[in-house]
Amino acid sequence: MGKHYIKVAIFDLDGTLIDSKKDIIGSLNYVLKELGLPEKPPEVVRGYIGLGRDRFISDGLGHTAAPEMVKKANDIFNKYYPEHMLDTTCLFPGVLEILEYLKDKILVIITNKNRDITVQTLSHFNIEKYFYKVTGGDDVNCRKPDPCQINNLLKEVDAPKGEAIMIGDSDIDIKSGKAAGIITCGLTYGIGRKEDIEKAKPDYIFDDIRKLKEIIY
Repeated sequence: MGKHYIKVAIFDLDGTLIDSKKDIIGSLNYVLKELGLPEKPPEVVRGYIGLGRDRFISDGLGHTAAPEMVKKANDIFNKYYPEHMLDTTCLFPGVLEILEYLKDKILVIITNKNRDITVQTLSHFNIEKYFYKVTGGDDVNCRKPDPCQINNLLKEVDAPKGEAIMIGDSDIDIKSGKAAGIITCGLTYGIGRKEDIEKAKPDYIFDDIRKLKEIIY
């Protein structure tokens, strides 16, 4: 396995750096319960995560839900989730170690989660100091798997595509990295399903984030 000189390492957040699955799933099921709707099994809700809050709520309700129901659901979620997003959420094993290993690189987070929530989470775990930039999914026209966020970043820092890597736990991350023409690495321990990651054909697949040391210098 060859090593690459990497100038820019781009990370997803949920399922990549933080184990937030229980809090996200619990928050959607709270919304459903408040609306008098049946809660959904964790494995079903897991499949909704990754394309941003609006899509997450829409998938949770079902796409035939009336607009007023969607608005009410969003209002409930927007109040409940920020108050409970760190109930059980924690860093995955090896995250601090790999951030320290890569601290001299340009480290960036690109997530479809809203930026303010992302920044609060990084601050809670005291890891915001490692990141040059945090880009959220607030702009609905520029979200993964669209490569626009990556392309904008590489122009900003004047980095060639061959010196950038996208690291994430879902096929969405891999598709976005591949569309931008950069190196991609799928992590199988998170929220995304391993079979979906494999289907997206990343350059590397690891079951431990610390294995990035084997491919990055």
